[in-house]
Amino acid sequence: MSDLFESSGSKKKRYSAKDIEVLEGLEPVRKRPGMYIGGTDERALHHLAAEILDNSMDEAVAGHANWIEFNLSAEGFITVRDNGRGIPVDPHPKFKDISALEVVLTTLHSGGKFGGDAYKTSGGLHGVGLSVVNALSAELNVEIARDKKLWKQTYKQGKPKGKLQNAGKAVNRRGTSISFRPDPEIFGDKAVFRPATLYNMAKAKTYLFKGVEIRWSCDAQLIRGKDDIPEKDTLHFPNGLSDYLTTALDGRDTVTGLPFSGEADLNGGSGRAEWALAWAEQGDGSIASYCNTVATPEGGTHENGLKSSLARGLKSFGEMSGNKRANIITGDDVFGGSTGILSVFIPDPEFQGQTKEKLSSPGVAKLVENSVKDHFEHFLTGNPKDANALLDHVLERAEERLRRRKDREFARKTPTRKVRLPGKLADCAAGSAEGTEIFLVEGDSAGGSAKQARDRKTQAILPLRGKILNVASATEDKMRANQEIMDLIQALGCGYGDTYDPSKLRYERVVIMTDADVDGAHIASLLMTFFIREMPQLVADGNLFLAMPPLYRISQGGTVAYARDDAHRDELLETTFAGRGKIDISRFKGLGEMPPAQLKETTMNPVSRTLLKVVLPEGENVHLVRKKGRPAKNKTGSTADLVERLMGRKPEQRLKFIQQNADKVDYVDV
Repeated sequence: MSDLFESSGSKKKRYSAKDIEVLEGLEPVRKRPGMYIGGTDERALHHLAAEILDNSMDEAVAGHANWIEFNLSAEGFITVRDNGRGIPVDPHPKFKDISALEVVLTTLHSGGKFGGDAYKTSGGLHGVGLSVVNALSAELNVEIARDKKLWKQTYKQGKPKGKLQNAGKAVNRRGTSISFRPDPEIFGDKAVFRPATLYNMAKAKTYLFKGVEIRWSCDAQLIRGKDDIPEKDTLHFPNGLSDYLTTALDGRDTVTGLPFSGEADLNGGSGRAEWALAWAEQGDGSIASYCNTVATPEGGTHENGLKSSLARGLKSFGEMSGNKRANIITGDDVFGGSTGILSVFIPDPEFQGQTKEKLSSPGVAKLVENSVKDHFEHFLTGNPKDANALLDHVLERAEERLRRRKDREFARKTPTRKVRLPGKLADCAAGSAEGTEIFLVEGDSAGGSAKQARDRKTQAILPLRGKILNVASATEDKMRANQEIMDLIQALGCGYGDTYDPSKLRYERVVIMTDADVDGAHIASLLMTFFIREMPQLVADGNLFLAMPPLYRISQGGTVAYARDDAHRDELLETTFAGRGKIDISRFKGLGEMPPAQLKETTMNPVSRTLLKVVLPEGENVHLVRKKGRPAKNKTGSTADLVERLMGRKPEQRLKFIQQNADKVDYVDV
């Protein structure tokens, strides 16, 4: 008996059959609304309006209605009226004395969409939409115009306030009208419908089914000064999804001249898929997806099918055109950058939860993939110029994805805050970037001389082996596989592409120090190409410099001077050394052959050296050089355009530049 008493001696309450509560009718909905509409917040509130609008849209898609009225009143009532068949009002055979209308409004899992031919495709399948809205409404009024008669009934918190009433004749009228106001006991006193949300909801429905017209209206005092939403509007888009795409792009330039749009039958004609996609040159993409006109913001199997079809189609085109890089493309690369809309109409769809935010029908993915892939391949082969442009665009996204993944892998491999530096970097001793500089030199020999000539406190030396990779003509993978470039990126510590962070740059100045000859100039141009393409902000911030080492040493007696090039040598001979005796002229074979003392005096000592700052033209936007981690569309005459023409993948552009400028060169060092 000890389990029946507390330690104080008082009785415990016995758990018995009386404690088992049975909820009937619509009581479960009011008790646990989150199970049916996902909560009681603003999103759930607007889901009620979507459920009623979906019912009218089902009538339109089934071919029984061609207009829908959608109204928001000042009192907070939503009214949805259509010219469809009207909900049946005759007695239900199972309940005898209750009309079919009342059964639909008061009984969960009742409706005309579970089977039969009433609806081949529909958004409401669980039979809980209208009854749930009724249960969660303070008041709901329904009017049915059917068989030339008008029927009316009123409900309070899900319960009928009287029998279904015959309100007389309905001349030239048919269909269903539902008007409801959400219950503040469920949603709170401050819960209100947003006109902008409702208007955009109606607009989306008319895009999805071009055979319907939605007549929007809203009380003027609800929209005055808000969201630029009209008081009245007739929504009808004869081009359907293509009209949606035009609005979604909002005037942005696209990679392909034509959008990829179309429709296809699914499963022998029992279903249908429609789509309209484009790839904007700038900005992120977004795909809106729907099933039976119901929005699926979390995607689902229909989106997976579209994603697979796009990836397979573009990879096939790449292989056919001989582009071996196409095999790195994934569905996210081609799908993630697209803007558009996907709509499928299928019988008996399966959704995750009553709120239908994700389609889970397993067979739809393969049906959509197979149907859309054929259309996409025809689109690509029929527009080869657009197809190649799209392939290049998607490959840039793919390479950026791989770069990000490797950056994350590198971050995981270095769990401590200590910076991992290349082994051949001779770092400086200073603890902060202020006043420091790193010299990028060609080869270990020059690196050895520079290390001896430097100020160890503020000057770091990074030797680079030979000519680094030309990043303007290399793939992302090839660049990441280049040890010299990765050593340089690690030494600077600031990242590159759209991960570049100027606050993490380890040195105040980055100095390119190469031999004063043609090979040295070529190496310097390759390094500048790297910085302009991968770290344009570093250049724009004035952190990049060119050292000016001498090519000649000229001496006579106790007079010594250094010449940068042949012209400077001749100038010195005519001025500093004019009219003197024997002159000794020696040419440096390279920085590695220069004694450390002379290298320090001429090139590395801030007091006596000359540095050239690399700058972008005044007024040029750094983002024209690189956008989101990849080269942007280059404006003619810009730095990016010049780099692309002289260092890019098209040799004919370099030849053209040489031909146009050959007459301006007096001497070529070969």
